[in-house]
Amino acid sequence: MKTSVVILNWNGRKLLERFLPSVLQHSLSEECNVIVADNNSNDDSLEFLQTHYPDLPVIVLDKNWGFAEGYNKALQQVDSEYVVLLNSDVETTPDWVQPLVSYMDAHPEVAAVQPKIRAYKDKNRFEYAGASGGFIDRYGYPFCRGRILHVVEEDRGQYDDEMPVFWATGACFCIRRKEYTEAGGLDSRFFAHMEEIDLCWRLNARGKRVMCIPSSVVYHVGGASLRQDNPKKMYLNFRNNLLMIYKNIPQRIYHSTFTMRLFFDILACLRLLLNANFQSARAVIDAYRDFLKMRPSFRPVRRENLRKAVKEVIPTQYRKSILIDFYFRGKKTYAAVMGSLSRRK
Repeated sequence: MKTSVVILNWNGRKLLERFLPSVLQHSLSEECNVIVADNNSNDDSLEFLQTHYPDLPVIVLDKNWGFAEGYNKALQQVDSEYVVLLNSDVETTPDWVQPLVSYMDAHPEVAAVQPKIRAYKDKNRFEYAGASGGFIDRYGYPFCRGRILHVVEEDRGQYDDEMPVFWATGACFCIRRKEYTEAGGLDSRFFAHMEEIDLCWRLNARGKRVMCIPSSVVYHVGGASLRQDNPKKMYLNFRNNLLMIYKNIPQRIYHSTFTMRLFFDILACLRLLLNANFQSARAVIDAYRDFLKMRPSFRPVRRENLRKAVKEVIPTQYRKSILIDFYFRGKKTYAAVMGSLSRRK
């Protein structure tokens, strides 16, 4: 197969029952197959697949490796030119794979692409985790074309142009398997959250491009594993974001970046405390504690990333602070942040 759509499943029998039919209907072709990789589920996911989809390829992993290493393990058993990492809570649309593959066929310098992601529960709006392409600001805070912090826009076609982005969402993105392998795949120590941004940072720094192709559309439930305000999710997001910055930030801006990042995160923690959200505030503190513990083990990876980087300045990284834009300048849409829809970073 030229393309394999790989769904990583863990105790997601209900999600497979709801969404797998649309994936199979809209994806299978002479050049594209669908594979489920099971992360050692202890529900009846495997029994469901064997009963209802006996011919569907299934990769059975020996334990729950998490999102990152689960995909690393699964893709070792896939030999397609392109692989699509697809969450189990995504509803696809007709011919959604073809625009992604066609664009990559025509642009060999592009390593990964994502479709436009709309919300499954409100299909006229973008979805939080990806929208119409992902970016990060100078201090490592991610945002999207269609979602700035917690403000998600209605999709009125305002972001329907193909454009380079900093990161493609882990909910659904297509990548050349060779590029995935050569870049080191997803960082298994992240377990879950931020690993796709970290991978895309490496790709960008090594001269590859990441694109959003909005002519391909999927609908994502989001929060199927952990809600956005879950303390565990907040912990992983903060810890992994700090690790990602450490792994990839150029040395010349290392100290200034972490100084400002600490300042902003202290403010975030104080805000959580004032709102009596003590568990989330503790999650931020724990994230910093564990980041400091883990940082020494990431030094060899940081050295390797900086050695292999051919771009110290990545064009798609936002040079300003998205927090200052949002809270002090009132810029709450991508168009307001960037100044115009046609601007290319």
